[in-house]
Amino acid sequence: MAVAVTLDLLERWIRESAVRLDAAADELTALDSAIGDADHGTNMRRGFTAIVSKLDTAPPASLPEFFKTVGMTLVSKVGGASGSLYGTLFLDMGRACAEPTELTAAQWRDVLTAGVSGVVSRGHAEPGDKTMIDAFTPALDALGRALDGGESLVAAAAAAADAAERGSADTEPLIARKGRASYLGERSAGHVDPGSASTAILLRTFADVAAGTAA
Repeated sequence: MAVAVTLDLLERWIRESAVRLDAAADELTALDSAIGDADHGTNMRRGFTAIVSKLDTAPPASLPEFFKTVGMTLVSKVGGASGSLYGTLFLDMGRACAEPTELTAAQWRDVLTAGVSGVVSRGHAEPGDKTMIDAFTPALDALGRALDGGESLVAAAAAAADAAERGSADTEPLIARKGRASYLGERSAGHVDPGSASTAILLRTFADVAAGTAA
């Protein structure tokens, strides 16, 4: 039986992401301390904790409402560029989500692609700029290849997560060309981009939740 992207799956994704981002907050902040404002982990923890509170007090009734709730909460609760970019990701996913209750694997790809396109438009980043796009771009490519090859959502999501993790790791030698890290020039090399690291966490969590292997 094919796995559909339902409201329940998405809520479990965000709740588990909040747990994992909380556990990784110190690591993400350490990455950010080398090339940014030293607050990425703290900001992501605060933002996703606020989302979980919103889901508890005002559960969304549809997928578009869910994405809007997540996006608006991130914009309002997460400081700096991360709040704007991650907020844009989810808000644009919601705008692209025509189905009220569930998405097929192909529709999930389209919705996620629309969200990432929104991030690109907002931040004007390209692959190689040492940003979250260096995790999202290979993830989308892997997701698309897997689905076009007839793989299930579970297998395709795992392939996307693998690609995001490799993409994040590959930011280490890059010289940042966007954001605060770009002010460091060549000194930004030698450090993994924190936004790409949090992106990889989100996509791995989605894969695990879709597969039913999340704690």
